Amino acid sequence: MLEEDMTMFMNEMSGVTPMKNNLTNASVLSIKATDPQLLRRKELEANESLLKLTLDVNQIKATEPDKIIGFKRDGVQSAVFDRLSSGGYRVASEVDIHQLKLVLAREVLFQSIEQAIGLGQRSILVIHGKGARSKPIAALMKSFTVNWLTQIDSVLAFHSAKPHHGGTGALYVMLTKSAQKRIETQEVNHKGASTRL
Repeated sequence: MLEEDMTMFMNEMSGVTPMKNNLTNASVLSIKATDPQLLRRKELEANESLLKLTLDVNQIKATEPDKIIGFKRDGVQSAVFDRLSSGGYRVASEVDIHQLKLVLAREVLFQSIEQAIGLGQRSILVIHGKGARSKPIAALMKSFTVNWLTQIDSVLAFHSAKPHHGGTGALYVMLTKSAQKRIETQEVNHKGASTRL
């Protein structure tokens, strides 16, 4: 029976030529994301980053209402940090979150930082208030703000503001350059290098 099946199969296949396995000539379509897809991807990444910022008071380090706060990432030069802490950089914009609920404050802070970077702003003022009588801990908004800022990669450094900008109820925040500003700086540095030759 098996021999008959094989003969019948071979008769049916007579005249059929096998396909060549030629992958070198295969056309491969290049699929590029559309602008709306890229925007959606960016929104999802931002949302994911936002949700990593805790709202659980048990997961943050509490600070005192009048404590002077300072933070800088590795790579931030001491002279730059000193200038930031002394209020030496022009404040490009202000973000006032001191009277907001935590959920809204977190979103406003995160979105304001993203917007500032998009506008090429490098130094902003975040007003969190002192919160001496806040519950369940004193300096609730201040403590959360400090915690959030340390977790946002685009924040290079921050320091308590000078009295005329809110003192220990506000922070000078230094941000990274936008991707466009980094490209512009590289181009300027590259042109400068070629003129020095």
